[in-house]
Amino acid sequence: MTTLLGRASAWHRPMMWTAAVMAVMTAVSAGGLVVDDRILLGAPIWLKPLKFAVSIAVYCVTWAWMLTLLDRGRRLAARVSSALAAILLTEYTIIVTQVIRGRASHFDVATPFDKALFSIMGISIAALWTGTLVLTVLVLRTKIADPAARWAVRLGAVVSLAGLALAGLMLGPTPEQARSLHEGTFGGMIGAHSVGVPDGGPVMPVTGWSTTGGDLRIPHFVGMHALQALPLFALLLSALARRVPRLRPETVRARLVLVAAAGYAGLVALVTWQALRGRPLIHPDGPTLLALAGLAVAVAAGASWSLLDSRRPEVSVA
Repeated sequence: MTTLLGRASAWHRPMMWTAAVMAVMTAVSAGGLVVDDRILLGAPIWLKPLKFAVSIAVYCVTWAWMLTLLDRGRRLAARVSSALAAILLTEYTIIVTQVIRGRASHFDVATPFDKALFSIMGISIAALWTGTLVLTVLVLRTKIADPAARWAVRLGAVVSLAGLALAGLMLGPTPEQARSLHEGTFGGMIGAHSVGVPDGGPVMPVTGWSTTGGDLRIPHFVGMHALQALPLFALLLSALARRVPRLRPETVRARLVLVAAAGYAGLVALVTWQALRGRPLIHPDGPTLLALAGLAVAVAAGASWSLLDSRRPEVSVA
């Protein structure tokens, strides 16, 4: 797995340049948190640009690396990735523009200008998902010698794509917004990330996730970062294999990655279910805890089976 990391100088340049811009904007946003005390929807106004800068940088670096793994379709992947870099820069520019104006960048359709910006963001998000789908298909067709790395990259991309799609759950009008539209008391917002409570209530530090209701940003976040979590898990297994004999067979590491991927997908499903029921992440109810316990037992059983089976003759996990 370590050899797959390659040389950063060979990684896709537009993606890496975008990541570099986001690194600068991370510092700028952090400065904004210090010098600008404005609050928007219950959170410091520069918190969203900070979080998006970090997320976009991580996304770009990850895909810039993954493009080096492709054994076919590299020209198409390069073009799609360049387009994605442009889309991400456009979306981030809108976010910062709205921060400067003191307006929400998401869901705000109060004025024609706000509506136009949010429409551009909606188109950008759809294009981002479509481009990521193209890259994911190319990754699924790529041959990687190490089975653990192969499955980590493939399944990480698939779960991440699902995480991106979960953002669509935030776009429809809430019952309160639908009622206000019907009654003629429209407040200028369509869509929300909170479930069961209005946006702008008590939130967790740093993340800004609701502490009183469900928050659809949680499954979106968890799902997207399978793109990093699963390859890093495979890398960790590869490093541990040097000291742990039981991890040396390729089949064992591949099975552990498959178990981890299934568990990660189950976690995404769980936090999605929790959010849709209006339950905050830090205050899970009985059904949530029961489902989490079941998931943990299943993952532990799968991991134990993978390790206990390490003494058997290896079979293909292609």
